Amino acid sequence: MEEESMEEESGGEAIMDDQNHNNWGAGGYGRHLLGERLLPPAGPPRPAGPEHNGAGLRGCEPGAAAGRAGTAGAIAAINISASTSKFLMNVITIEDYKSTYWPKLDSAIDQLLTQSPGDYIPISYEQIYSCVYKCVCQQHSEQMYSDLIKKITNHLERVSKELQASPPDLYIERFNVALGQYMGALQSIVPLFIYMNKFYIETKLNRDLKDDLIKLFTEHVAEKHIYNLMPLLLEAQSTPFQITPSTMANIVKGLYTLRPEWVQMAPALFSKFIPNILPPAVESELQEYAAQDQKLQRELIQNGFTRGDQSRKRAGEELTYNGSSACASSRGYR
Repeated sequence: MEEESMEEESGGEAIMDDQNHNNWGAGGYGRHLLGERLLPPAGPPRPAGPEHNGAGLRGCEPGAAAGRAGTAGAIAAINISASTSKFLMNVITIEDYKSTYWPKLDSAIDQLLTQSPGDYIPISYEQIYSCVYKCVCQQHSEQMYSDLIKKITNHLERVSKELQASPPDLYIERFNVALGQYMGALQSIVPLFIYMNKFYIETKLNRDLKDDLIKLFTEHVAEKHIYNLMPLLLEAQSTPFQITPSTMANIVKGLYTLRPEWVQMAPALFSKFIPNILPPAVESELQEYAAQDQKLQRELIQNGFTRGDQSRKRAGEELTYNGSSACASSRGYR
């Protein structure tokens, strides 16, 4: 019975090794990644014989018992030694990381950074997640973090150069695409590197991966283009329908997320999309707000925004009243 027990233990130990020989433990992270699997038994059942039957004692002489105990001990030693050797032989060296693991991560990051909204990315998120986990366990977090930052920095520098070459009439739209594409990629990249973030960036660097990656876009793209972008945004604001409202909203909110102090460059522009930007309104300025609304209406009409002659005056009066109330509300007037 002891021999059978040792064989069962040996079979259990083999089950706990995955295809990369990383012993993660039954029911642990390895099972989460690889999925629940029905594993075959360690060996075929043995027929019950006299030596296994309580009624028969032929195999229970002291000499036989000692022989079986010695055999069981030898089997245990062999199993432990084999398992240890297998684990040590499959340690992920820095060469393994550079030649096998990082190339997989590099390719996946490339696809995530360059995908368009709605595109299907033919990568295995489970495989990438597993690669990151193993590299963290094998003490390659520092190298992996360095490689990730370098990879994304190079990508953002290319994006910045492409924006610099854009003509003015396409500049705003292309900046909006670059910003949206990058922020969308972070929604996949950050979760894939969650173990590196938890056990290296947060623990040893006292930072957060998402904050670090947003800072990269700020430094390598937004800061280099803000002084070209802001005049174009102000010009587009003064010319209705030059760009879509959704594009303007995405860029203004994105700039505010990247660096809130940029509000000071154009408070009136940011106040249209970010609440409580302007100081509180005062009652004495309501007439001025109404005059601003009337000016906006005239500009809309001059740019082709027309209504029926009979309803235009009435609609303009309602817009003046409602616009004044809305403007006062945006400034915190009660």
